[in-house]
Amino acid sequence: MAQNQDFLVKMKNISKSFGAVKALKNVDFHVKRNEIVGLLGDNGAGKSTLIKILCGVLQPDEGEIFFDGERLDIKSPREARNKGIETVHQDLSLVDTMQIDRNMFLGKEPTKKIGPFRFLDKKRMRQESSRVVGDVGIKVRDPDEFVAILSGGERQAISIGRSVYFDAKLLILDEPLRALSVKEQKNVLQHVKDVRDGGTSVIFISHNVYHAHEVTDRYVILNNGFKQGEILKGDCPPETVSEYVATGEEVDEVLDCSIEL
Repeated sequence: MAQNQDFLVKMKNISKSFGAVKALKNVDFHVKRNEIVGLLGDNGAGKSTLIKILCGVLQPDEGEIFFDGERLDIKSPREARNKGIETVHQDLSLVDTMQIDRNMFLGKEPTKKIGPFRFLDKKRMRQESSRVVGDVGIKVRDPDEFVAILSGGERQAISIGRSVYFDAKLLILDEPLRALSVKEQKNVLQHVKDVRDGGTSVIFISHNVYHAHEVTDRYVILNNGFKQGEILKGDCPPETVSEYVATGEEVDEVLDCSIEL
């Protein structure tokens, strides 16, 4: 157990097939505590499959998962969330037709008891959502505003703030910068840094190295279901990492780019 104290997540020899298609082939993947890992790879590399297994959406055909020092068989997304694994999806994080405060507590609504009945604690939802929204730097007039009127960056920031509010140990961001303006991208990246500084580990999924480079501590590259290798950011330019992703060249050892290639 002692050797796992520095690791929040360890996935060992993970394999997954869909019929004749082998989506993952004996993949090892880990995340240290207070670390941002950039999970890179082209379309079809296996990124989504690996993360869906970690989130309980899919079950591996082979392999083991350890989280926070405990071996887990994660059977559903609810089990994953109960363990402290929160995922912010690119398009499905918030419900447009619901207000900000309802989105904040979606699936975890606080209630209060009045006589024999329990009702939504709307006052607490408004107060807490206003505080969280303010903490992530979003200026809204009223937590009753509908999410549909928010910008993409505001939506992502609220999703991240919601995850932190519910004490996420691991935050998984699925292409969080896609379709955002340059200013919104900078704001979201700052929120990611703040999350890590607050003690939450982050998996930053992207096929674009430049999106992840500013915040990532270490890259893990997948290619056609295999783990292509790991690269420590160091002083590594994103062009070098992008070349590995594009060419599929295997990284034999953990590459420290503070040493010139």
